[in-house]
Amino acid sequence: MSVTTLEVPLSSHHPAAVLFDMDGTLVDSEKLWDVALQELAAEYGGKLSVAARQAIIGTAMAESMRILHDDLGQPERDPEISAAWINTRILELFRTGLPWRPGAFALLRAVRAAGIPTALVTSSPRALVEIALDTLGRDNFDTVVAGDEVVAAKPHPEPYLTAARLLEVPIAHCVAIEDSPTGVASALASGAAVLAVPAEVALPRTVGVHQVESLTGVDLELLAELVTDRAAA
Repeated sequence: MSVTTLEVPLSSHHPAAVLFDMDGTLVDSEKLWDVALQELAAEYGGKLSVAARQAIIGTAMAESMRILHDDLGQPERDPEISAAWINTRILELFRTGLPWRPGAFALLRAVRAAGIPTALVTSSPRALVEIALDTLGRDNFDTVVAGDEVVAAKPHPEPYLTAARLLEVPIAHCVAIEDSPTGVASALASGAAVLAVPAEVALPRTVGVHQVESLTGVDLELLAELVTDRAAA
């Protein structure tokens, strides 16, 4: 989905665009995924391990189901059947409401108020994203890249490269905001400046990635500095 691109000149005062991950970055939806995944594991007669659950965070649905099946010792299961079960259940859970992550709403509003283009870049499928947008606000994003709308999902750079292409801005002048190792790898590989804000999984310190404990206090000045620092690297 591409909405009218905002004409924002490249300068040291702001990034060309800000590319937001969704689950765990903008909204605290990972706990809902926990519920759905554990319920499916129980349906299959098992329990999803902590290690497998952490490995799933930020991955596309097909890879998530592979991890779940392997963790349960049931690799023969059909991932499409499992994915359909999860999608049905998570749709129900998403409709109960999605709380914002600390500082996320304020940062998103500040970016929009400054006229900076934004994209939502998520591994979640379009059906879930449509429900999440009821909380996030459809007018807060100039384009949306959902997990089932790209050939190669995170950690491949395609989702972020696609967002920059749709916004018609150079990826090197964008800031991508992520919470998971998979998402950070995708954003870093795309060539964007990366701001990492860990949620459910601790993130290792990585060259080229600026990490904060929360989005509370993150402002446009910091985002501009990230792009400048990336260009100078």
